[in-house]
Amino acid sequence: MKKIALFLFALMAFATSATAQKFAFVDQEYILKKIPNYEMANEQLNQISQRWQREVDALEKEADTMYKNYQADMVFLTDEQKKKKESEIVAKEKEASQLKYKYFGPQGELFKKQQSLIKPIQDEIYNACKKVCEDRGYQVIFDRASIQGAIYVSPRIDVTEEVISKLGY
Repeated sequence: MKKIALFLFALMAFATSATAQKFAFVDQEYILKKIPNYEMANEQLNQISQRWQREVDALEKEADTMYKNYQADMVFLTDEQKKKKESEIVAKEKEASQLKYKYFGPQGELFKKQQSLIKPIQDEIYNACKKVCEDRGYQVIFDRASIQGAIYVSPRIDVTEEVISKLGY
């Protein structure tokens, strides 16, 4: 009798744990490549980033040129002129640094532009994943790229194509 009770308890524990572990995987990079708006947004971000980087590089180059000219002319300058030139160089370097932070800082223009272009696409993917979760009864969907320990993922639990079809691509 004890063996039967123990067997039934073990069977119930196994059944409970088996249902609690229903999960799937998606390949978000693959999904993003299938979305034309993502490619266009990414290209637009790259162009903006390159344009802003050229602006920052121009200011840095100007500061560098000012410094080299200062070093070449230093022997001919008075102390007052040296201080003035040094402060101009420091101001130019500070201007370049501020511009770089404005464009590329944690809450900079590039971040804001990325949020406005990429975030809606990510939200669409999230909603499609949520729909797949609800339809198929999954508790969790993992992104394959973000799981470092996953060497192989069974195609049976990869719902990438299903998410892409929910997105309409």
